[in-house]
Amino acid sequence: MKLPHTHTLSAHDIGGVVYYSFPSFDELPFVRHGFSTRLGGVSDGIWSSMNLGFSRGDDPERVRENYRRICAAMGMDYRQVVQSDQQHHTRLYQAGPEDRGRGIIYKKQIDDVDGLLTDHPHVVLCTLYADCVPLFFVDPIRQVVAASHSGWKGTAARIGSVTVERMTAAYGCRREDILVGIGPSIGPCCFEVDRPVFEVFAAMNDLFDSGCYTASREEGKYLLDLWEINRRILLSAGIAADHITVTDLCTRCHPDLFWSHRAAGSQRGSLAGFIERI
Repeated sequence: MKLPHTHTLSAHDIGGVVYYSFPSFDELPFVRHGFSTRLGGVSDGIWSSMNLGFSRGDDPERVRENYRRICAAMGMDYRQVVQSDQQHHTRLYQAGPEDRGRGIIYKKQIDDVDGLLTDHPHVVLCTLYADCVPLFFVDPIRQVVAASHSGWKGTAARIGSVTVERMTAAYGCRREDILVGIGPSIGPCCFEVDRPVFEVFAAMNDLFDSGCYTASREEGKYLLDLWEINRRILLSAGIAADHITVTDLCTRCHPDLFWSHRAAGSQRGSLAGFIERI
């Protein structure tokens, strides 16, 4: 298929396995990373073809083979992947070598965690998506990497800022050094919410204004810009504006390329973001 044009991301096609990366991260010799698409896997039916969600009803062996393929395309070892049980909260987990394989080779046993961090080499952090916002973090000085899953609840709870705070407290990172990538997810064109959800964000009056939403054509509903809200949260956490890369690819607008819960409901697979210090 013809891939959509993007001004902010780099597309990669490695033997039919397609993924995206952030150019600012690609320049760092100690980082491997990427964000998957639906293309290049072995699953079929409603999960065709690169499904990375074990909980979607797909054959686990096919999902495991999908991990092997996407990780190989990114230059990673799927046996070193660490994955948690995400619950749309802001709990973070600092992963180490002992965690390699969790969620892929053996049971996750990391419950209710939506963000992963590490300063250990060859520990591949992995978070799952199907419209929610992926946040990737790199400190090029301390060589710390992190990945956080920012759904609307996590965004409202400022998981981006929580991740920055943990990086500074646990690893001695300086905010001015940290690079952040906001990955493919549902865009301001498609993320329609009702009044109660809108009011959750409206209460964030230190950063929420008319630049973060538009009124929907349906009365009482709004189109929220989670990309911009997350960008502002990161700015408020001390990340420099030119250290933040924001996606321009909406998962809902490209259902043949990305898994989208808004497009397919429960009849779908899962995308994944990966980041590794090498």
